Amino acid sequence: MSTIHRSRAPLRLGLAGGGTDVSPYSDEFGGRVLNATINLHSYCSLIPAQDGRVHFAATDRHETFAAAAVAELPLDGALPLHKAVYNRVVRQFNGGRPLPCRLVTYSDAPAGSGLGTSSTMTVAILGAFAEWLKLPLGEYELAHTAFEIERLELQLAGGKQDQYAAAFGGFNFMEFHAGDRVIVNPLRIRASTRNELQSSLLLYYTGVSRDSATIISEQIRNVHAKSADSVNAMHRLKAEAIQMKEDLLRGDLISFAQVLGRSWLSKKAMAHAISNASIEAVFAAAHAAGALSGKVSGAGGGGFIMFMIDPCRREEVTHALAAFPGALQRFQFTETGVETWTVRPPHSH
Repeated sequence: MSTIHRSRAPLRLGLAGGGTDVSPYSDEFGGRVLNATINLHSYCSLIPAQDGRVHFAATDRHETFAAAAVAELPLDGALPLHKAVYNRVVRQFNGGRPLPCRLVTYSDAPAGSGLGTSSTMTVAILGAFAEWLKLPLGEYELAHTAFEIERLELQLAGGKQDQYAAAFGGFNFMEFHAGDRVIVNPLRIRASTRNELQSSLLLYYTGVSRDSATIISEQIRNVHAKSADSVNAMHRLKAEAIQMKEDLLRGDLISFAQVLGRSWLSKKAMAHAISNASIEAVFAAAHAAGALSGKVSGAGGGGFIMFMIDPCRREEVTHALAAFPGALQRFQFTETGVETWTVRPPHSH
């Protein structure tokens, strides 16, 4: 029995500034994003194989792929993310020599849920390879490599925040500059503020998975076209991320709730598909039951909605949301980013 190399990376809630981490906006104007990781994870198990083949399985998606282990796997067909990480590791860290292995992944949240699942999975898979091959990858290198795999090699539209959130973990204020320069500022938030925020947030899954790349592509086109509405909305989102960071550090959650509401309005101005009638109906019901504000996490169009509530009115808002087909998701904030470990079977020395 081979040793097993495992990893897990946390998903994140995009609190403010999401979208400003996407090129060309971040290159031209600089992006600012505030996010926090939660105790939903993407998991990877990597088992070195002796049969000269690669076997990939995403068990939560019921997708598998198997082939001879070669230096470069074609990226079409099933599990392109798994193949792209494998290709990059073989090329950059193993001198082009194939790496026969079994790779098994699953995630606590569905793809397209707005919590950064695909980027988090990329970080988790990369982490498992780093654990196996003893790669000297710090958080920045891990996140940047995951970003390049997704955005350059797979050509998936999107930003940079998810990879860095998954690598670093915790509450982070991130700055995105031209030339792929990223600065991650971990925030030291008082325990009382954290506890109050945890008690005041409801996470609701709409049950609708969506293709974030389509929405983000429209956003990118709007910035390229210098669409004033879209660009001004992103300027506002960036200002709101800075304000929300200050609110958290000061423990001012009343202002935090107001900024959350404003940033949802700004976000909706970035691209048409970010909101729709069913999302608006959920918002209306939550507000009527006493929710203070809310916004969709991630690109929009579905996935998870965060609501700020008075903790004393949690039951009323919960009851109002029960009329819709989605479901509430329990969560806790987490402090740790990607974690990797090795399991040695008994008697292997």
